[in-house]
Amino acid sequence: MTTQNLKNVENDEFELKATCINNSDIKKPWTANLVYAFIGMLFGIVFVKAEIVSWFRIQEMFRFESFHMYGVIGTAVIVGMISVFIIKKYNIKTLDGEQVILTPKTNNKGVIIGGLIFGLGWAITGACPGPLFAQIGSGFTVIIVTFLSAVAGTWVYGYFQDKLPH
Repeated sequence: MTTQNLKNVENDEFELKATCINNSDIKKPWTANLVYAFIGMLFGIVFVKAEIVSWFRIQEMFRFESFHMYGVIGTAVIVGMISVFIIKKYNIKTLDGEQVILTPKTNNKGVIIGGLIFGLGWAITGACPGPLFAQIGSGFTVIIVTFLSAVAGTWVYGYFQDKLPH
């Protein structure tokens, strides 16, 4: 969750400063994100080669016709569990040396409604937010409609967030 503050600096200019939940004040040049762009491209290639972005594989999963996607998701959950355990046990820091803060999540009606909307969208379009870019990069340009819908849905959620069930 990010809040934005305006901070007065020299010559009456204003600087937009994002304060993260861990109060990170580390400023990096935009080129620092190139590493993450490269890693994202590698993930995209792996997603395509593993058929994780395949509309047909996703439909097979929702029709209970194949174990492929369940195996991938199950493996991801196990890797995530082990990673969180290691981060907590050894107090692993970020690449910038900051402490990783894992906050407990609350379960409420909004989570269930949001999960149902997400699942329906995933089943209908054959795409969840993770592989959207890999699908577009693979030449499935029709997914641009799904991408724009995801952006619109994110904006609508942000706009109505205070009025939604907690």
